[in-house]
Amino acid sequence: MPIAPSPWITRWSAEVTTGPVLDIACGSGRHVRWFAERGLPVVAVDRQRPGTGGPDDLCNLPGVEFIQADLEDGSPWPLGERRFSAIVVTNYLHRPLFPRIAAALAEGGLLIYETFMVGNERFGRPTNPEFLLRPGELREAFPGLSVIAFEEGETGSPKPAMIQRVVMRRPCDELESM
Repeated sequence: MPIAPSPWITRWSAEVTTGPVLDIACGSGRHVRWFAERGLPVVAVDRQRPGTGGPDDLCNLPGVEFIQADLEDGSPWPLGERRFSAIVVTNYLHRPLFPRIAAALAEGGLLIYETFMVGNERFGRPTNPEFLLRPGELREAFPGLSVIAFEEGETGSPKPAMIQRVVMRRPCDELESM
């Protein structure tokens, strides 16, 4: 049974009307499927290919491009200079990627990010501070992007956790001034 998409992602996905959408550290592909089923082209990146050859193989989905890459091993950014109308990141944190994520967002594009924050240690993994956001961190992590929505704190669904969520948009004229 596939894992349901995050309610945060589904809530804000209505704002994503064009592609391509980039799903960073896509895991089993729950958000890849969500956007692909809505007719948007999706680029999925993960270090492991989910369901190779089986029904869970993301490459079997129309409009999906899967890129197998380890984003933490120091290799070059696998997306080059490509730009995306939306970027989705859930349950993943590698702070050195923040500038790359921001640079990959197209003018007017939407960043939808949701992951664990400090305090999650009492609920289970992750517990390593390297993988836990500090209070307010996501709101400040992408200078130049405009915050549309921000939430942080305890959640009970799909399981108890401490979560931080943000939705940001790249202003339409910001790339021209870079």
